[in-house]
Amino acid sequence: MSLSRQGGHYLGIGIVQWLLDWAVMVGLSHHGMSVEAANIVGRISGALLGFWLNGRITFAGDDTCVGRRQLLRFLLMWLLTTAISTWSLGAINHFAGLKWAWLAKPGVEVVLGGIGFLLSRHWVYRR
Repeated sequence: MSLSRQGGHYLGIGIVQWLLDWAVMVGLSHHGMSVEAANIVGRISGALLGFWLNGRITFAGDDTCVGRRQLLRFLLMWLLTTAISTWSLGAINHFAGLKWAWLAKPGVEVVLGGIGFLLSRHWVYRR
């Protein structure tokens, strides 16, 4: 599959993932959960959806699959990006407040999404 087609699919699925992630994070933190914990729960909800959809649609091919090895690679990538996201949003919340953390989340996730695309394309879903 071409890079532009994969990029389009990854972006479309990523938007759906991000909307779910952001809505869960905002909803939980609005109801009193710490922004760090709410961010982790939001990212889990998006990750569950995205791993399967990207493996079956975005990166599907003869040299890729969705199995145990790919799940372990995905989890390693997810843990690293979640740590970066959570630390970033926690720092923004600490220095600028909760509403700024809510506003900053899209930018943080776009940067991490670009990194995730490259890792997924070249490492996560490979056999």
